[in-house]
Amino acid sequence: MGATTYGLKGFAKSIQDMKRTDQVLPVLFTSHGNPMDIPIPAYGNPFTSYLGDTGKQIREKYKVNAILVVSAHWCTNGTYVNTSPWPETLYDYYGFPANYYTEKYPAPGAPEIAKVIASNISTINETTDWGFDHGNWPMLKHLFPKADVPVFQLSIDYYKPPQYHYDLALQLKKYRKKGVLIIGSGALVHNLQLAMAKMQRRDTKLYGWEMEFDSWIKQRIDARDLKSIINYETNKLGLLAAPTPDHYVPLIYSMALADSRDEIIHTYSEMLPGFSNRSFIIEQVDK
Repeated sequence: MGATTYGLKGFAKSIQDMKRTDQVLPVLFTSHGNPMDIPIPAYGNPFTSYLGDTGKQIREKYKVNAILVVSAHWCTNGTYVNTSPWPETLYDYYGFPANYYTEKYPAPGAPEIAKVIASNISTINETTDWGFDHGNWPMLKHLFPKADVPVFQLSIDYYKPPQYHYDLALQLKKYRKKGVLIIGSGALVHNLQLAMAKMQRRDTKLYGWEMEFDSWIKQRIDARDLKSIINYETNKLGLLAAPTPDHYVPLIYSMALADSRDEIIHTYSEMLPGFSNRSFIIEQVDK
């Protein structure tokens, strides 16, 4: 297994202790893009270039003990954390060429950290009944291409309101100081039904409302207007931009993890019919 066996023995005691580090790790909110980007090298197109650059900068600047992904593609009744030592690569998409079902992301899990988090947060349950879904490994394949950092996922309780997710995310903030890189993987605008309608007509022109909502939510992010972000459904375009909560909720997790010393730096912006791939990093930047 080589480098991918990293940490599951020598690293276990330090993780169980969950000692504070000298670094405060950044937080990402990122689109996971189109699964068609999976086999493309990290610098193959603007989106994968953004992921490749971001991953390189993080790896050079920080010691990342583990990566926690809140993925739009793991929705559950209740909140779960994956405690598998070796999560499988999931192909939770359909209609792609055969080689898209043989790609692997062989990173180890982080069961020690996952169990600590579950024991400290009463609303989180443990499970091994999941792996790395396509909200996780396709973007990590470009961010951390060696798959040498342990990865675990937190599910999204599909039936809970936005405030629940914000309150839960606040309890994760301390793990930024314990070597955990937390990534919200979703999309600020994700209306699959209307996107597919355009795609079937080979129409690449935006509807228009995507740009309007993306601009509004960017302003709310920059203003740290958490009340509006949590209550996005009250915006006139909220339910059009996010007709289901799965892709929007990771934004709430990422924003809840920011503190007053952080800057929010927009790292990628792209609008497609029915989609926004806007991504950003929350990071303490030296003045």
